[in-house]
Amino acid sequence: MAETRTHFRDELERLEEQALGAFDMVTEALERVAEAIRNTDIELAQLVIEDDDRLDGRYLEVHQGVLSLLARQAPVASDLRLIAALLEVIKHVERMGDQCVNICKLLPLAGNEPPTHPDMLERIVDMVQQARSEVAQAKEAFARRDVDLAEDLVRQDEVINRLNRECFQVAIEIGDDPERREWAMHMMLVARWIERIGDNAVDIGEQTAFVVTGLFREFTDASHPEPVSPGS
Repeated sequence: MAETRTHFRDELERLEEQALGAFDMVTEALERVAEAIRNTDIELAQLVIEDDDRLDGRYLEVHQGVLSLLARQAPVASDLRLIAALLEVIKHVERMGDQCVNICKLLPLAGNEPPTHPDMLERIVDMVQQARSEVAQAKEAFARRDVDLAEDLVRQDEVINRLNRECFQVAIEIGDDPERREWAMHMMLVARWIERIGDNAVDIGEQTAFVVTGLFREFTDASHPEPVSPGS
């Protein structure tokens, strides 16, 4: 029995390491996204799209591995929390990768030399860099089981939300040139996807708190001001 339990823990740790490695794939994709946006680099954007297969494969590996482990073993409460959290975490990470792909699929629509606007371009790139920082912090918080660091993701996410609002204001004031306005609308879609990456990072932070405390609570949802147990 002890040997079986040791094997279970080793397998669970391996799956967590794989999930944590998926965060690195997203931060790498976000680096490329920032450069692709800044330089209108369509070829680099295509690399992000093609490389998403690696992240999808990691998602399937972790997801199926967790379910297989759950089917073969009877985890105790603390391990069950981690298993449930890993399923949520890898789902959010895979979604962040999809959002990077969405951005990169949109970039070629504006052409190789779009009529950009420096104020909006600066804010969009800042948003990507902030999202990259948030993803890295979400990974660290989960790996360290650091609830304070996880809760700090809300503060980080507010920066992205503020930049998104500023992008919207720039888009309104950008002028009457049809091509520039079309580019601005594309960038608003980009900003929305970046904002969703930040939201997914916060969701991962909430899973960190769940693993540590056994209670799930939404960090920013006023309709649930108190921690609640799953199923309540």
